[in-house]
Amino acid sequence: MLGPFSPLDLVALAVFVASWVGYATVVDRVPAIRARSVIAAMDEHRRRWMRAMVTRDPRVVDAIIIGNLMSSATFLATTAIFILGGLVAMLGASDLGLRVVGALPFTSTGTELLWEIKVGLLILIFIQAFFALTWSIRQFNYAQIIMGGIGATADDDAFARAEMAAKIANRAARHFNTGLRAYYFGLAALAWIIHPVALIAASLAVLAELHRREFRSVVNEAMRSRP
Repeated sequence: MLGPFSPLDLVALAVFVASWVGYATVVDRVPAIRARSVIAAMDEHRRRWMRAMVTRDPRVVDAIIIGNLMSSATFLATTAIFILGGLVAMLGASDLGLRVVGALPFTSTGTELLWEIKVGLLILIFIQAFFALTWSIRQFNYAQIIMGGIGATADDDAFARAEMAAKIANRAARHFNTGLRAYYFGLAALAWIIHPVALIAASLAVLAELHRREFRSVVNEAMRSRP
């Protein structure tokens, strides 16, 4: 018994989960692959930034940069809350949602239970995005405090604290990327409301776009070029 799922729904859901979890696992957990990504390149640039900060006076620029990074994560976390509110409203009006989506051409809405499962999946995705982004904000805040504790003298202790701040900032960026990926795959999961084939196509499209941006983009090439 497949319950509310059709065989195509299960295939589409498997492709979606494999695309998201598989990509995140390979990029974040396999060192040889991660080393070629724009994420790894940015880790090194953040480390250089923190070391350069030690000898910079005043450090207003560094405070502005951290503030901008926190603002980006805060914006996405706040947006996730608004999205969750809309999704909960959709969950409470399943009949209306089924009628509206069912009026679109080429849709396959399924039963009311399947509709609730689809909306529930979106809710879980954006909850995950919210937690990843808020943890990123806290880590950027920790890095900012450590930066504030670095003295004016460029000694070994100052550079050690700069390395500490760089590690925390890199972890914050990693969780920011996790939240951003949740947004991307949340858009892919939205396609499931229309049709399982749309979910498959959207999952593969997001996977291809993430790979292009993180491994084959001009930005990645520019970050790895030597001045």
